Amino acid sequence: MMTGNVYFLGIGGIGMSALARYYKNAGAEVSGYDLTQSELTRSLESEGINIHYQDHPDNIPRHVIENRFDTLVIYTPAVPASHRELNWLRDQGYDMVKRSVALGRISENHTTLAVAGTHGKTTTSTLLAHILQHSGTGCTAFLGGISKNYNSNLLLSDSSFLVAEADEYDRSFLQLHPRAALITSADADHLDIYGTHQAVKEAFARFASQILPGGDLVIKKGVELPMQLQPDVSCHTYHFQDPCDFYATNHVIGKGGIFSFDLMLRGQKVKECRLGVPGYVNVENAVGASALAYLSGISPATLKEALESFQGVSRRLDVRYNTPGCCYIDDYAHHPIEIRAAVLSVREWFPGEKITGIFQPHLYSRTRDFAVDFAQSLNLLDQVVLMPVYPARELPIPGVGAEMIADRLTVKEKYILDATQIVDFVKEQRPRVLLTLGAGNIDRLAGPITDCLKELEL
Repeated sequence: MMTGNVYFLGIGGIGMSALARYYKNAGAEVSGYDLTQSELTRSLESEGINIHYQDHPDNIPRHVIENRFDTLVIYTPAVPASHRELNWLRDQGYDMVKRSVALGRISENHTTLAVAGTHGKTTTSTLLAHILQHSGTGCTAFLGGISKNYNSNLLLSDSSFLVAEADEYDRSFLQLHPRAALITSADADHLDIYGTHQAVKEAFARFASQILPGGDLVIKKGVELPMQLQPDVSCHTYHFQDPCDFYATNHVIGKGGIFSFDLMLRGQKVKECRLGVPGYVNVENAVGASALAYLSGISPATLKEALESFQGVSRRLDVRYNTPGCCYIDDYAHHPIEIRAAVLSVREWFPGEKITGIFQPHLYSRTRDFAVDFAQSLNLLDQVVLMPVYPARELPIPGVGAEMIADRLTVKEKYILDATQIVDFVKEQRPRVLLTLGAGNIDRLAGPITDCLKELEL
Protein backbone atom coordinates (compact mmCIF):
# COMPACT_ATOMS: atom_id res chain seq x y z
CA MET A 1 0.00 0.00 0.00
CA MET A 2 1.04 3.58 -0.65
CA THR A 3 0.92 6.45 1.81
CA GLY A 4 1.00 10.18 1.16
CA ASN A 5 -0.96 12.49 -1.10
CA VAL A 6 -1.40 12.65 -4.85
CA TYR A 7 -2.88 15.86 -6.23
CA PHE A 8 -4.03 16.06 -9.85
CA LEU A 9 -4.32 19.12 -12.08
CA GLY A 10 -6.75 18.10 -14.82
CA ILE A 11 -8.09 15.07 -12.97
CA GLY A 12 -11.10 14.72 -15.28
CA GLY A 13 -9.08 13.68 -18.32
CA ILE A 14 -9.45 10.06 -19.37
CA GLY A 15 -5.79 9.22 -18.71
CA MET A 16 -5.55 11.28 -15.53
CA SER A 17 -8.67 9.73 -14.03
CA ALA A 18 -7.24 6.24 -14.53
CA LEU A 19 -4.12 7.28 -12.62
CA ALA A 20 -6.26 8.84 -9.88
CA ARG A 21 -8.13 5.57 -9.47
CA TYR A 22 -4.85 3.65 -9.40
CA TYR A 23 -3.34 5.77 -6.62
CA LYS A 24 -6.61 5.79 -4.67
CA ASN A 25 -6.68 1.99 -4.79
CA ALA A 26 -3.03 1.92 -3.70
CA GLY A 27 -3.91 3.77 -0.50
CA ALA A 28 -2.92 7.35 -1.30
CA GLU A 29 -5.02 10.38 -0.38
CA VAL A 30 -6.14 11.53 -3.83
CA SER A 31 -7.67 14.89 -4.74
CA GLY A 32 -7.60 17.26 -7.67
CA TYR A 33 -8.76 20.11 -9.86
CA ASP A 34 -10.54 20.17 -13.18
CA LEU A 35 -11.99 22.94 -15.30
CA THR A 36 -15.52 21.55 -15.53
CA GLN A 37 -17.58 18.88 -13.85
CA SER A 38 -18.33 15.88 -16.05
CA GLU A 39 -19.70 12.38 -15.84
CA LEU A 40 -16.14 11.18 -15.24
CA THR A 41 -15.41 13.63 -12.42
CA ARG A 42 -18.75 12.81 -10.80
CA SER A 43 -17.78 9.16 -10.93
CA LEU A 44 -14.44 9.94 -9.24
CA GLU A 45 -16.22 11.97 -6.57
CA SER A 46 -18.55 9.05 -5.89
CA GLU A 47 -15.42 6.95 -5.29
CA GLY A 48 -14.30 9.31 -2.53
CA ILE A 49 -11.99 11.63 -4.47
CA ASN A 50 -12.27 15.34 -3.60
CA ILE A 51 -12.40 17.56 -6.72
CA HIS A 52 -12.87 21.32 -7.12
CA TYR A 53 -13.47 23.35 -10.27
CA GLN A 54 -12.13 26.84 -9.55
CA ASP A 55 -8.45 27.54 -10.27
CA HIS A 56 -7.12 29.17 -7.12
CA PRO A 57 -4.45 28.08 -4.62
CA ASP A 58 -6.94 28.66 -1.79
CA ASN A 59 -8.92 25.68 -3.10
CA ILE A 60 -6.03 23.24 -2.75
CA PRO A 61 -6.91 20.83 0.09
CA ARG A 62 -5.35 21.49 3.48
CA HIS A 63 -3.64 18.08 3.63
CA VAL A 64 -1.81 18.95 0.39
CA ILE A 65 -0.79 22.39 1.68
CA GLU A 66 0.49 21.02 4.98
CA ASN A 67 2.40 18.03 3.58
CA ARG A 68 4.50 19.41 0.74
CA PHE A 69 7.20 16.75 1.03
CA ASP A 70 4.67 13.93 1.17
CA THR A 71 2.71 15.01 -1.91
CA LEU A 72 3.11 14.11 -5.56
CA VAL A 73 1.51 16.53 -8.03
CA ILE A 74 0.53 15.09 -11.41
CA TYR A 75 -0.52 17.46 -14.19
CA THR A 76 -1.67 17.14 -17.76
CA PRO A 77 -0.10 19.08 -20.65
CA ALA A 78 -3.61 20.43 -21.32
CA VAL A 79 -3.27 22.67 -18.23
CA PRO A 80 -2.13 26.10 -19.50
CA ALA A 81 1.14 27.66 -18.36
CA SER A 82 -0.86 30.52 -16.81
CA HIS A 83 -2.72 28.17 -14.46
CA ARG A 84 -2.56 29.66 -10.96
CA GLU A 85 -2.49 26.43 -8.99
CA LEU A 86 0.16 24.97 -11.29
CA ASN A 87 2.42 27.97 -10.76
CA TRP A 88 1.82 28.17 -7.02
CA LEU A 89 2.65 24.50 -6.51
CA ARG A 90 5.75 24.85 -8.66
CA ASP A 91 6.89 27.94 -6.72
CA GLN A 92 6.44 26.05 -3.44
CA GLY A 93 8.76 23.28 -4.62
CA TYR A 94 6.32 20.36 -4.84
CA ASP A 95 7.36 17.16 -6.59
CA MET A 96 5.56 17.68 -9.93
CA VAL A 97 5.43 15.33 -12.90
CA LYS A 98 3.42 15.02 -16.08
CA ARG A 99 0.90 12.21 -16.40
CA SER A 100 3.20 10.36 -18.78
CA VAL A 101 6.06 10.36 -16.25
CA ALA A 102 3.80 8.94 -13.54
CA LEU A 103 2.62 6.17 -15.85
CA GLY A 104 6.20 5.46 -16.87
CA ARG A 105 7.23 5.04 -13.24
CA ILE A 106 4.37 2.62 -12.57
CA SER A 107 5.17 0.58 -15.67
CA GLU A 108 8.78 0.00 -14.60
CA ASN A 109 7.62 -2.67 -12.15
CA HIS A 110 5.57 -4.60 -14.71
CA THR A 111 5.82 -6.52 -17.96
CA THR A 112 4.47 -3.70 -20.07
CA LEU A 113 2.50 -4.17 -23.28
CA ALA A 114 2.04 -0.77 -24.93
CA VAL A 115 -0.38 0.10 -27.72
CA ALA A 116 0.42 3.22 -29.73
CA GLY A 117 -0.93 4.84 -32.88
CA THR A 118 -2.67 7.96 -34.10
CA HIS A 119 -5.88 5.93 -34.52
CA GLY A 120 -7.30 2.76 -33.00
CA LYS A 121 -5.15 2.54 -29.89
CA THR A 122 -7.98 2.85 -27.38
CA THR A 123 -10.08 0.00 -28.74
CA THR A 124 -7.00 -2.14 -29.40
CA SER A 125 -5.53 -1.68 -25.92
CA THR A 126 -8.92 -2.24 -24.28
CA LEU A 127 -9.43 -5.44 -26.24
CA LEU A 128 -5.90 -6.60 -25.39
CA ALA A 129 -6.62 -6.03 -21.70
CA HIS A 130 -9.91 -7.90 -22.03
CA ILE A 131 -8.17 -10.87 -23.66
CA LEU A 132 -5.69 -11.06 -20.78
CA GLN A 133 -8.47 -10.77 -18.21
CA HIS A 134 -10.64 -13.36 -19.95
CA SER A 135 -7.73 -15.79 -20.14
CA GLY A 136 -7.18 -15.66 -16.40
CA THR A 137 -3.70 -14.22 -16.93
CA GLY A 138 -4.93 -10.83 -15.80
CA CYS A 139 -3.36 -7.40 -16.16
CA THR A 140 -3.29 -3.91 -14.79
CA ALA A 141 -4.47 -1.61 -17.58
CA PHE A 142 -4.51 2.14 -18.14
CA LEU A 143 -6.99 2.79 -20.92
CA GLY A 144 -7.97 5.84 -22.95
CA GLY A 145 -11.67 5.02 -22.84
CA ILE A 146 -14.27 3.40 -20.64
CA SER A 147 -14.34 -0.36 -21.20
CA LYS A 148 -17.93 -1.59 -21.43
CA ASN A 149 -16.90 -4.99 -20.08
CA TYR A 150 -15.51 -3.47 -16.87
CA ASN A 151 -17.15 -0.01 -16.78
CA SER A 152 -13.80 1.63 -16.12
CA ASN A 153 -10.65 2.99 -17.72
CA LEU A 154 -8.54 1.18 -15.12
CA LEU A 155 -8.14 -2.55 -14.57
CA LEU A 156 -6.26 -3.85 -11.55
CA SER A 157 -4.59 -7.22 -11.08
CA ASP A 158 -1.75 -8.94 -9.27
CA SER A 159 -0.50 -10.08 -12.68
CA SER A 160 2.90 -8.89 -13.85
CA PHE A 161 1.34 -7.65 -17.10
CA LEU A 162 0.50 -3.98 -17.56
CA VAL A 163 -1.37 -2.78 -20.65
CA ALA A 164 -0.76 0.88 -21.42
CA GLU A 165 -2.38 3.02 -24.05
CA ALA A 166 0.71 4.85 -25.29
CA ASP A 167 -0.23 8.43 -26.16
CA GLU A 168 1.81 10.19 -28.84
CA TYR A 169 0.59 13.67 -27.83
CA ASP A 170 3.46 15.70 -26.39
CA ARG A 171 5.63 12.60 -27.04
CA SER A 172 4.21 11.11 -23.84
CA PHE A 173 4.80 7.52 -24.99
CA LEU A 174 8.55 8.03 -24.81
CA GLN A 175 8.29 7.55 -21.04
CA LEU A 176 7.54 3.86 -21.65
CA HIS A 177 10.03 1.02 -22.16
CA PRO A 178 7.71 -1.89 -22.94
CA ARG A 179 8.46 -5.58 -23.34
CA ALA A 180 6.20 -5.57 -26.37
CA ALA A 181 4.40 -2.87 -28.30
CA LEU A 182 1.89 -2.45 -31.08
CA ILE A 183 1.72 0.48 -33.52
CA THR A 184 -1.60 0.87 -35.33
CA SER A 185 -0.73 3.94 -37.39
CA ALA A 186 1.56 6.96 -37.54
CA ASP A 187 -0.40 9.52 -39.54
CA ALA A 188 0.03 13.28 -39.47
CA ASP A 189 -1.63 14.60 -36.30
CA HIS A 190 -0.83 16.92 -33.41
CA LEU A 191 1.06 19.12 -35.84
CA ASP A 192 0.78 21.91 -33.27
CA ILE A 193 3.30 19.83 -31.28
CA TYR A 194 5.28 18.04 -33.99
CA GLY A 195 5.29 20.53 -36.85
CA THR A 196 5.66 17.93 -39.60
CA HIS A 197 4.49 14.41 -40.41
CA GLN A 198 8.13 13.33 -40.54
CA ALA A 199 8.58 14.41 -36.92
CA VAL A 200 5.56 12.27 -35.98
CA LYS A 201 7.13 9.26 -37.69
CA GLU A 202 10.45 9.87 -35.96
CA ALA A 203 8.74 9.93 -32.56
CA PHE A 204 7.03 6.61 -33.27
CA ALA A 205 10.35 5.17 -34.43
CA ARG A 206 11.98 6.26 -31.19
CA PHE A 207 9.10 4.69 -29.25
CA ALA A 208 9.71 1.40 -31.09
CA SER A 209 13.42 1.64 -30.30
CA GLN A 210 12.58 1.61 -26.58
CA ILE A 211 11.10 -1.89 -26.69
CA LEU A 212 13.30 -3.96 -24.41
CA PRO A 213 15.81 -6.41 -25.93
CA GLY A 214 14.19 -9.74 -26.71
CA GLY A 215 10.75 -8.16 -26.98
CA ASP A 216 8.23 -7.88 -29.80
CA LEU A 217 6.95 -5.13 -32.07
CA VAL A 218 3.63 -5.61 -33.86
CA ILE A 219 3.04 -2.97 -36.53
CA LYS A 220 0.30 -2.52 -39.10
CA LYS A 221 1.40 -3.61 -42.55
CA GLY A 222 2.24 -0.56 -44.63
CA VAL A 223 3.26 1.73 -41.77
CA GLU A 224 6.78 2.83 -42.66
CA LEU A 225 8.99 4.19 -39.88
CA PRO A 226 12.74 4.95 -39.71
CA MET A 227 13.20 2.33 -36.99
CA GLN A 228 16.31 1.01 -35.29
CA LEU A 229 15.14 -1.69 -32.90
CA GLN A 230 17.02 -3.02 -29.88
CA PRO A 231 18.89 -6.34 -30.23
CA ASP A 232 16.69 -9.41 -30.62
CA VAL A 233 13.44 -7.44 -30.88
CA SER A 234 11.20 -9.31 -33.32
CA CYS A 235 9.05 -7.30 -35.73
CA HIS A 236 5.65 -8.66 -36.84
CA THR A 237 3.02 -7.18 -39.18
CA TYR A 238 -0.77 -7.28 -39.02
CA HIS A 239 -3.64 -6.19 -41.26
CA PHE A 240 -7.39 -6.33 -41.71
CA GLN A 241 -7.10 -8.63 -44.73
CA ASP A 242 -3.71 -8.47 -46.47
CA PRO A 243 -1.64 -11.63 -45.93
CA CYS A 244 1.17 -11.03 -43.43
CA ASP A 245 2.08 -12.38 -39.98
CA PHE A 246 -1.36 -11.73 -38.50
CA TYR A 247 -4.51 -10.98 -40.51
CA ALA A 248 -8.19 -11.83 -40.97
CA THR A 249 -9.74 -13.64 -43.91
CA ASN A 250 -13.16 -14.94 -45.00
CA HIS A 251 -14.92 -11.89 -43.55
CA VAL A 252 -18.71 -12.08 -43.30
CA ILE A 253 -20.77 -9.16 -42.03
CA GLY A 254 -23.91 -10.20 -40.19
CA LYS A 255 -26.77 -8.75 -38.21
CA GLY A 256 -25.94 -5.57 -36.34
CA GLY A 257 -22.75 -5.00 -38.34
CA ILE A 258 -21.02 -7.84 -36.48
CA PHE A 259 -18.22 -9.55 -38.40
CA SER A 260 -17.20 -13.17 -38.38
CA PHE A 261 -13.83 -14.11 -39.85
CA ASP A 262 -10.95 -16.54 -39.76
CA LEU A 263 -7.98 -15.27 -37.78
CA MET A 264 -4.54 -16.08 -39.14
CA LEU A 265 -1.81 -16.29 -36.50
CA ARG A 266 1.53 -16.75 -38.25
CA GLY A 267 0.07 -19.44 -40.49
CA GLN A 268 -2.24 -20.97 -37.89
CA LYS A 269 -5.95 -20.52 -38.71
CA VAL A 270 -8.51 -19.87 -35.99
CA LYS A 271 -11.81 -20.48 -37.76
CA GLU A 272 -15.07 -18.56 -37.44
CA CYS A 273 -14.07 -15.92 -34.94
CA ARG A 274 -16.89 -13.53 -34.10
CA LEU A 275 -16.20 -10.05 -32.79
CA GLY A 276 -18.62 -8.68 -30.22
CA VAL A 277 -18.65 -5.14 -31.66
CA PRO A 278 -19.52 -3.85 -35.16
CA GLY A 279 -17.32 -2.34 -37.86
CA TYR A 280 -14.56 -3.52 -40.15
CA VAL A 281 -12.19 -1.12 -38.40
CA ASN A 282 -12.70 -3.11 -35.20
CA VAL A 283 -11.76 -6.33 -36.98
CA GLU A 284 -8.37 -4.79 -37.69
CA ASN A 285 -8.10 -3.66 -34.07
CA ALA A 286 -8.96 -7.22 -33.02
CA VAL A 287 -6.24 -8.68 -35.22
CA GLY A 288 -3.66 -6.35 -33.65
CA ALA A 289 -4.75 -7.09 -30.09
CA SER A 290 -4.83 -10.82 -30.81
CA ALA A 291 -1.32 -10.68 -32.24
CA LEU A 292 0.14 -9.07 -29.14
CA ALA A 293 -1.80 -11.40 -26.84
CA TYR A 294 -0.71 -14.47 -28.83
CA LEU A 295 2.93 -13.38 -28.62
CA SER A 296 2.41 -12.99 -24.86
CA GLY A 297 1.33 -16.61 -24.49
CA ILE A 298 -2.47 -16.55 -24.90
CA SER A 299 -3.87 -19.60 -26.70
CA PRO A 300 -5.85 -19.33 -29.98
CA ALA A 301 -8.94 -20.89 -28.36
CA THR A 302 -8.91 -18.30 -25.59
CA LEU A 303 -8.46 -15.51 -28.14
CA LYS A 304 -11.57 -16.66 -29.99
CA GLU A 305 -13.65 -16.68 -26.80
CA ALA A 306 -12.43 -13.25 -25.72
CA LEU A 307 -13.14 -11.61 -29.09
CA GLU A 308 -16.78 -12.70 -28.97
CA SER A 309 -17.30 -11.53 -25.39
CA PHE A 310 -15.77 -8.08 -26.01
CA GLN A 311 -18.40 -5.37 -25.51
CA GLY A 312 -16.39 -2.43 -26.80
CA VAL A 313 -15.47 1.02 -25.53
CA SER A 314 -17.67 4.00 -24.84
CA ARG A 315 -17.63 6.49 -27.73
CA ARG A 316 -15.98 4.06 -30.17
CA LEU A 317 -18.66 3.11 -32.72
CA ASP A 318 -20.87 3.21 -29.66
CA VAL A 319 -24.44 2.18 -30.49
CA ARG A 320 -26.57 4.46 -28.32
CA TYR A 321 -29.96 3.61 -29.82
CA ASN A 322 -31.01 0.92 -32.27
CA THR A 323 -34.48 -0.06 -33.44
CA PRO A 324 -35.81 -1.20 -36.82
CA GLY A 325 -36.61 2.44 -37.57
CA CYS A 326 -33.49 4.24 -36.36
CA CYS A 327 -29.88 3.66 -35.36
CA TYR A 328 -27.76 6.23 -33.52
CA ILE A 329 -24.01 5.70 -33.16
CA ASP A 330 -21.58 7.94 -31.27
CA ASP A 331 -17.86 7.98 -32.05
CA TYR A 332 -14.76 9.81 -30.81
CA ALA A 333 -13.39 10.30 -34.35
CA HIS A 334 -11.66 13.67 -34.61
CA HIS A 335 -9.15 13.12 -37.44
CA PRO A 336 -10.07 12.75 -41.14
CA ILE A 337 -8.81 9.16 -41.28
CA GLU A 338 -10.85 8.22 -38.20
CA ILE A 339 -13.97 9.85 -39.62
CA ARG A 340 -13.52 7.98 -42.89
CA ALA A 341 -13.14 4.66 -41.05
CA ALA A 342 -16.21 5.32 -38.89
CA VAL A 343 -18.42 6.34 -41.82
CA LEU A 344 -17.35 3.42 -43.99
CA SER A 345 -17.93 1.00 -41.11
CA VAL A 346 -21.45 2.35 -40.64
CA ARG A 347 -22.13 2.35 -44.38
CA GLU A 348 -21.15 -1.33 -44.59
CA TRP A 349 -23.63 -1.95 -41.81
CA PHE A 350 -26.40 0.07 -43.50
CA PRO A 351 -25.85 -0.20 -47.28
CA GLY A 352 -28.12 2.07 -49.28
CA GLU A 353 -29.42 3.98 -46.25
CA LYS A 354 -29.22 7.75 -45.81
CA ILE A 355 -26.58 8.49 -43.17
CA THR A 356 -26.55 11.77 -41.25
CA GLY A 357 -23.36 12.87 -39.54
CA ILE A 358 -22.93 15.56 -36.88
CA PHE A 359 -19.27 16.58 -36.46
CA GLN A 360 -17.69 18.87 -33.89
CA PRO A 361 -14.15 19.82 -35.03
CA HIS A 362 -11.56 19.55 -32.24
CA LEU A 363 -8.83 22.23 -32.06
CA TYR A 364 -8.42 25.25 -34.32
CA SER A 365 -4.99 24.07 -35.45
CA ARG A 366 -6.29 20.65 -36.52
CA THR A 367 -9.22 22.28 -38.34
CA ARG A 368 -6.81 24.56 -40.20
CA ASP A 369 -4.33 21.81 -41.04
CA PHE A 370 -6.89 19.24 -42.24
CA ALA A 371 -9.88 21.24 -43.54
CA VAL A 372 -9.63 19.68 -47.01
CA ASP A 373 -9.21 16.16 -45.61
CA PHE A 374 -12.11 16.62 -43.19
CA ALA A 375 -14.35 17.63 -46.08
CA GLN A 376 -13.30 14.63 -48.15
CA SER A 377 -14.14 12.24 -45.31
CA LEU A 378 -17.42 13.95 -44.44
CA ASN A 379 -18.47 13.85 -48.11
CA LEU A 380 -18.93 10.10 -47.60
CA LEU A 381 -22.07 11.01 -45.65
CA ASP A 382 -25.44 11.95 -47.16
CA GLN A 383 -26.17 14.78 -44.74
CA VAL A 384 -23.59 16.74 -42.72
CA VAL A 385 -24.01 18.99 -39.70
CA LEU A 386 -20.96 20.91 -38.51
CA MET A 387 -20.73 22.38 -35.03
CA PRO A 388 -18.39 25.20 -33.99
CA VAL A 389 -14.79 24.22 -33.28
CA TYR A 390 -14.15 22.88 -29.78
CA PRO A 391 -11.02 24.81 -28.71
CA ALA A 392 -9.77 22.56 -25.88
CA ARG A 393 -6.35 23.98 -24.97
CA GLU A 394 -6.19 26.50 -27.84
CA LEU A 395 -7.08 30.14 -28.40
CA PRO A 396 -9.02 31.00 -31.58
CA ILE A 397 -7.06 31.35 -34.82
CA PRO A 398 -8.33 34.20 -37.02
CA GLY A 399 -10.24 32.91 -40.04
CA VAL A 400 -10.38 29.33 -38.76
CA GLY A 401 -13.74 27.74 -38.02
CA ALA A 402 -16.25 25.16 -39.14
CA GLU A 403 -16.85 27.27 -42.25
CA MET A 404 -13.42 26.18 -43.56
CA ILE A 405 -14.74 22.65 -43.76
CA ALA A 406 -18.26 23.58 -44.89
CA ASP A 407 -16.94 25.55 -47.86
CA ARG A 408 -15.18 22.43 -49.11
CA LEU A 409 -18.10 20.03 -48.72
CA THR A 410 -19.76 18.76 -51.89
CA VAL A 411 -22.57 16.93 -50.09
CA LYS A 412 -25.86 18.67 -50.91
CA GLU A 413 -27.34 18.73 -47.41
CA LYS A 414 -24.97 20.60 -45.12
CA TYR A 415 -25.56 22.78 -42.06
CA ILE A 416 -23.64 24.65 -39.38
CA LEU A 417 -25.47 24.48 -36.05
CA ASP A 418 -24.50 25.13 -32.46
CA ALA A 419 -25.13 22.71 -29.61
CA THR A 420 -28.46 24.30 -28.67
CA GLN A 421 -29.88 23.56 -32.13
CA ILE A 422 -28.88 19.91 -32.50
CA VAL A 423 -31.77 18.18 -30.74
CA ASP A 424 -34.33 20.28 -32.64
CA PHE A 425 -32.55 19.37 -35.88
CA VAL A 426 -32.79 15.67 -35.04
CA LYS A 427 -36.46 16.08 -34.17
CA GLU A 428 -37.17 17.77 -37.52
CA GLN A 429 -35.07 15.48 -39.71
CA ARG A 430 -35.88 12.12 -38.06
CA PRO A 431 -32.67 10.47 -39.37
CA ARG A 432 -32.70 6.76 -40.18
CA VAL A 433 -28.98 6.41 -39.39
CA LEU A 434 -27.28 9.06 -37.25
CA LEU A 435 -23.58 9.33 -36.42
CA THR A 436 -22.11 11.89 -34.02
CA LEU A 437 -18.38 12.50 -34.31
CA GLY A 438 -15.82 14.43 -32.28
CA ALA A 439 -13.46 14.54 -29.31
CA GLY A 440 -14.80 17.69 -27.66
CA ASN A 441 -17.96 17.98 -25.59
CA ILE A 442 -20.29 16.64 -28.29
CA ASP A 443 -20.67 13.55 -26.10
CA ARG A 444 -22.89 15.64 -23.81
CA LEU A 445 -25.48 15.65 -26.59
CA ALA A 446 -25.64 11.86 -26.77
CA GLY A 447 -28.15 11.56 -23.95
CA PRO A 448 -30.52 14.29 -25.20
CA ILE A 449 -30.30 12.93 -28.77
CA THR A 450 -31.10 9.41 -27.56
CA ASP A 451 -34.07 10.70 -25.56
CA CYS A 452 -35.30 12.63 -28.59
CA LEU A 453 -35.12 9.57 -30.84
CA LYS A 454 -37.00 7.48 -28.29
CA GLU A 455 -39.77 10.08 -28.12
CA LEU A 456 -40.02 10.20 -31.92
CA GLU A 457 -40.66 6.46 -32.02
CA LEU A 458 -43.29 6.37 -29.27
